[in-house]
Amino acid sequence: MGLFDRIRRAFTGEDKVIKEEQQSQEERIVFDTYDKGMEKTRKNFAERLNELFTSFREIDEDFYEDLEEAFIGADVGFNMTLALTDAIRDELEARNVYKPEDVKQVLLEKMVQIYEKDGENLVELQRNPDGPTVILFVGVNGVGKTTSVGKIGYQLQQEGHKVLLAAADTFRAGAVEQLNVWGERLGIPVVTGKDQGDPAAVVFDAVKKANTEGYDYLLVDTAGRLQTKANLMEELAKIKRIIERENPNGVQEVLLALDATTGQNALIQAKQFNEATEITGLVLTKLDGTAKGGVVLSIRHELDIPVKYIGLGEKATDLQKFDAERYMYNLVKDVLAG
Repeated sequence: MGLFDRIRRAFTGEDKVIKEEQQSQEERIVFDTYDKGMEKTRKNFAERLNELFTSFREIDEDFYEDLEEAFIGADVGFNMTLALTDAIRDELEARNVYKPEDVKQVLLEKMVQIYEKDGENLVELQRNPDGPTVILFVGVNGVGKTTSVGKIGYQLQQEGHKVLLAAADTFRAGAVEQLNVWGERLGIPVVTGKDQGDPAAVVFDAVKKANTEGYDYLLVDTAGRLQTKANLMEELAKIKRIIERENPNGVQEVLLALDATTGQNALIQAKQFNEATEITGLVLTKLDGTAKGGVVLSIRHELDIPVKYIGLGEKATDLQKFDAERYMYNLVKDVLAG
């Protein structure tokens, strides 16, 4: 069963996966976190599309122009908007569809198809079978990168894993202290170095400790200075060389933290960082504080990089593994109900 069919069945109550009253306590917590955390994005998306369908009379060029305007206003992004509108136009013409309810279904189908692309959304973290799994975190100041390190560390710890943190963002004032606070709060050791010291030296010590003391995960908080991309590339390359020399199978993940409140600027940052280093996944923070969550669709359309985590609140448990089914359901449910 495809993603669209699962969302449709969840919405109509046919499917027990998302249906609220039939969930376990853990599933209910996840459901509520998505529901509350996506409220602003869902409201923005629904208001724009429901306004379009309220004034719906016929499918003509004015309709498609209004549809494009609604998508762009929902921060879906220009390129994604064009691709989505073209796909909807082709499908409506092929089916000879005219009723608003049928148009809504085609719209949702095409959103899901474009999001799914040719394969599954790879959310699960890659594992190292022969030693500690090493995850590098990158991102510009203020996006919630260091906080994400702490939250993901907490979740891995709750799953029963032995976790080690490395404070390799040695040049940002407060980054080491911030990670130390997370470590003390969670009871997770943090490897640190000298202020303004060599980040690679911190990583070397951390990998050595992770190997000798049998840690399952090593989470490395690195600097992200896009204004000096050449230096960033050199620094990350040096860190990777050290890890590959000391740890079987090198680095498993490079996660980029992006601030969802910046909308399309997050997409620009993703492109820039992906040029500087090979990004394997995204952590989209602060989604609960913005109506610009449509950027998830834009990122998925333009970059072959999966969103692995989304921030839906302040608590450690509010950083959720990205679930495309829940995301799409929460994005469109008010449109389907409108």
